[in-house]
Amino acid sequence: MMAEIIRDTDFKRVSESVKPDAKKRVVLPKAQVQEGITYHIYCNSIGQIVLDPQVTIPASEVWLFNNPDALASVQRGLSDATQGRVSKVDLDAL
Repeated sequence: MMAEIIRDTDFKRVSESVKPDAKKRVVLPKAQVQEGITYHIYCNSIGQIVLDPQVTIPASEVWLFNNPDALASVQRGLSDATQGRVSKVDLDAL
């Protein structure tokens, strides 16, 4: 299961000798925490901890991720836009 979670093995130390506070909380460096991110927490048998960042999507948008054809179409459109393959559309003509 961890092979699916660890997608990049290039780890860098971001803090040293961090100790949990009285409530057993560990404070993460501000540079590592992004707005709107939550974490799944994994721990192995020797006590190493991995935080896997997660984002949530509105329930009204989950249909897109459950529809492979629609998702592929959006991804193609984003790829086209990234590569400059776009055209102007006259909305009044539609």
